[in-house]
Amino acid sequence: MTTATTTAGPQSPRSSGVGLRSTVVRRLLALGRAEGVLLLRNRTALFTAVLLPVLLIGGLKNVLDQQAGSSPGLDVDSLLVNGAVGMVLAFVVYYNLTAAYVARRGELVLKRLRTGEARDIEILVGTAVPSVGLALLMCGVIGVVGATALHLTAPVNPLLLVVGLALAVATLMALAAVSSAFTRTVESAGITTMPVLLLTQFGSGLFVPLEVMPERLADICRLLPATPAFQLVRVGWFGTDGSAAPTGFAGTWATAAPHLVTGSVWLALAVWGAVRYFRWEPRR
Repeated sequence: MTTATTTAGPQSPRSSGVGLRSTVVRRLLALGRAEGVLLLRNRTALFTAVLLPVLLIGGLKNVLDQQAGSSPGLDVDSLLVNGAVGMVLAFVVYYNLTAAYVARRGELVLKRLRTGEARDIEILVGTAVPSVGLALLMCGVIGVVGATALHLTAPVNPLLLVVGLALAVATLMALAAVSSAFTRTVESAGITTMPVLLLTQFGSGLFVPLEVMPERLADICRLLPATPAFQLVRVGWFGTDGSAAPTGFAGTWATAAPHLVTGSVWLALAVWGAVRYFRWEPRR
């Protein structure tokens, strides 16, 4: 009588969770590295990503100082840090990534990448890696400089702060994918992204704090796509969104709950729009 024996062959990457994750990470890093090289070679994109937000932050300080004169008790320092973070995310992630998607589509890079192993979501995320990494690095610098120069306290709820940053990045990435669908050339990206950028700067509490707006207008602005994420960042660091006195760690979750719900809805809508409208090759 014979006994059948079975020899197990090597596991394929798709049959091994660790191997699959490792492969995905390698593809994302490879795509991100290639996009990073292109970003460094593009002086216009670098200016928009690095110098323009810094220049706008200087203007933001002057605007907030003027508003503080007519609104006693306005916490200019916390608003300046929160506004600077929002400004960086809006320009470095949203605007820069919209232009990147349009440029790679026009060069047929996205179309060629789809014929390889990378999945659609990996291509989109990999293209965003340099912009997101640069934005988070700049936000970290703003946080350190703000805490040192302005003598700000440590974040009240660091976890909520991270959630706000993640929600802002994810929403702006999805909005960039949607905007790229309606942008024919890189040069026209400055026009097609202007509505979202203006709404973000003047309606999401960056240049004009929500607490100095008329109540009805402030309620409308809280429903804009980027406002909930920026408010979460503010609540996570300073314990308040401006509508009430600062609270401790436990109280921040109650303050953040409406922003979490609204932000999640906008993220879902933005992702749906990206899936529905994103174009992988130029129009013919």
